Amino acid sequence: MRFKFNNFFLIAEAGINHNGNLKKAFKLVDSAKNSGASAIKFQTYITEKRVKKNNPAFNILKKCELSFKDFERLKKYCDRKKILFFSTPFDTESVNFLNNINVKLFKVSSFDISNFELIDSIVSTKKPMIVSTGMASLKEIKKINSYLNKKKIKHYLLHCISSYPNKEENSYLKNIQYLKNNFNCEIGLSDHTNDIKTCLYARLLGANIFEKHFKLSENDNCIDSPVSITPKKMRSLSDELKKIPKILGEIKFGIRENEKSAKIFKRNKIL
Repeated sequence: MRFKFNNFFLIAEAGINHNGNLKKAFKLVDSAKNSGASAIKFQTYITEKRVKKNNPAFNILKKCELSFKDFERLKKYCDRKKILFFSTPFDTESVNFLNNINVKLFKVSSFDISNFELIDSIVSTKKPMIVSTGMASLKEIKKINSYLNKKKIKHYLLHCISSYPNKEENSYLKNIQYLKNNFNCEIGLSDHTNDIKTCLYARLLGANIFEKHFKLSENDNCIDSPVSITPKKMRSLSDELKKIPKILGEIKFGIRENEKSAKIFKRNKIL
C-alpha cells in the first residue's frame, strides 16, 4: 500500500491534548479540518504497556488514555469530516486495533525508533509509516531506513528535535538537506517550536511533511500546550505553505514576463 499526498502534508498532532475527553477530541477534529490540516493524529496506547507505574508520567498518561472504542468513533467521525485519521501506537495491541479499523498509515515516535518489537508489529500490517528521528543517531536512522526498505514498507522520515518546547535557533534544519540527499524517501519536520516559521524554512529546504502539535485555543489547558499551535496559526501555516511553490517558481533566465516593462532600460553601452 502506498500513501499519497499532493504538494505538502500537514499533520495536526492532537496527541493527548484532548486530556482524555472524547468530546474535546471531536472538537480537535473539527478545528483541524477547518484550519487546513491534511490529517489529525492521536496517540493510542495502554498506559501500563507504555510506562511503569512508578514513572512520573504514568498518572498523566492514564488520565489522557482513550479507549479503543473511543478511537473507533473518532476514526468514523474523521471519515465523515473528510480528514485523515491516524495515530502513534505504543504497543502491539494498539497496532492491531488501528489496523483493524483500517488506518491508512502509522506513526512511530522518536522514542521508539529503535524499538523493533513495536516496529515489526507495524511492518506486519504492510502499511506506510512516518518515523520521527528526535535524539536518533545517524546509525539508528540508517538502520530503520534500511530495514523498512528491505521489508518494502513505504516510509517517511521526519527531522525532529525532542525538546518541549524547542527554540527556533536550536532546530538544526540543515539535517533536512542531509536526509534528503542521503535517504531515498520523503523528508519532513516534526516541529516542537510554538510558532510556524521553522516549518516554512523547512519547506524551502525541501521538506514536504509537517507535524505540529495542535490545541483549540491559547487558553486551552491541555497537556502539550507549550509546544502546540492554535487553529489560527495552523490556518496561517497551511496558507503560507501553499504559497511557497509559486514564490519559488521555475528556473528561467532572460527577460521574464513580468520584466517586459523594464526592457526599455536595458543597456549594452554608455550613451
